[in-house]
Amino acid sequence: MVPEHPNTFDGRNTLLEDNRYTLTPPKDKPLDKGNQTAVTEFIFVGFSWLMELQALLFAIVLSMYAVSLTGNVLITAIIKANPSLHTPMYFFLTNLSLLEICYTTSIVPKMLVSLVSENRRISLWGCATQMYFFTLFGITECCLLAAMAYDRYVAICNPLHYTLIMRKGACAQLAIASWMVGMLVGLSQTSYVFSLTYCGPNRINHFFCDIPPLLKLACGDTSMNVLAVYLVALLFIISPFMLILASYLFIIASVLKMPSAEGKHKAFSTCSSHLIVVLLFYGSGIITYLRPKSSYSMESDKLLALFYTVVTSMLNPIVYSLRNKEVKEALRRVLHEMTCPQ
Repeated sequence: MVPEHPNTFDGRNTLLEDNRYTLTPPKDKPLDKGNQTAVTEFIFVGFSWLMELQALLFAIVLSMYAVSLTGNVLITAIIKANPSLHTPMYFFLTNLSLLEICYTTSIVPKMLVSLVSENRRISLWGCATQMYFFTLFGITECCLLAAMAYDRYVAICNPLHYTLIMRKGACAQLAIASWMVGMLVGLSQTSYVFSLTYCGPNRINHFFCDIPPLLKLACGDTSMNVLAVYLVALLFIISPFMLILASYLFIIASVLKMPSAEGKHKAFSTCSSHLIVVLLFYGSGIITYLRPKSSYSMESDKLLALFYTVVTSMLNPIVYSLRNKEVKEALRRVLHEMTCPQ
């Protein structure tokens, strides 16, 4: 039975759907398409199963978001202010930092609002917009991480031709191609998902408009959409990840052949930070979108999504700054100039 007052809360303090969104058909009888009422907004369930910890979760997410924004802005500013860092590797790192700022900002502000207020609603167009930008930035990051791995491969395995291969024009083309792929995939996936009819329950069992939980609310056949998600994951998550792993196999083989222990240490130090970021980002993404349905749990999915939307973005500048000697030295110079101006 639908409550008489649609804005009342259940035991977990989450909004119940109002009458116009609860047209669920009996299991043995399909819904008559002539009686469908189109959904015009959705409600995030979010972390309602952690109701007593909402304030703590808000503080943690807000802190990580602030660290992420500060770290990525700082990395970008340091690279821009230091001509010695105007190299292909740091060009890609600047792109990655800007991408992380956009990536987290497409998700986190709305999630923070949902954690501290009763307003967990998002319009249909708002949901489509969020999905588009989340997909755009996520796929772009997958491609950009592959471009960064290629840069390290050329630098270590083919150093004599590095400046010729990784010239400014080539780096710009790789970055632009990554963004273009993200835009095309984001547009195609969002258009495909929102070409479906949404006429039943409007509660998204997530804290943002991700594709899998939204497909669960569609009224029609979603098998082709599910297939499209797997194809995108295969082409733009698994394929770049395999290219990155192949690049690092060649890199490791080349490093082991170096006669100098100092050269080996420098090469491994340069590449290890990128590899850590890759494993964090791709690991959580692959588990989320490619694990078997039999092991699917929305609670674990939300925690994984929190990891790859907030935690990895916070860790990236920390990993790159702590494990990169050139960035640390540039950061010291900037801090010295700020604290001891001449």
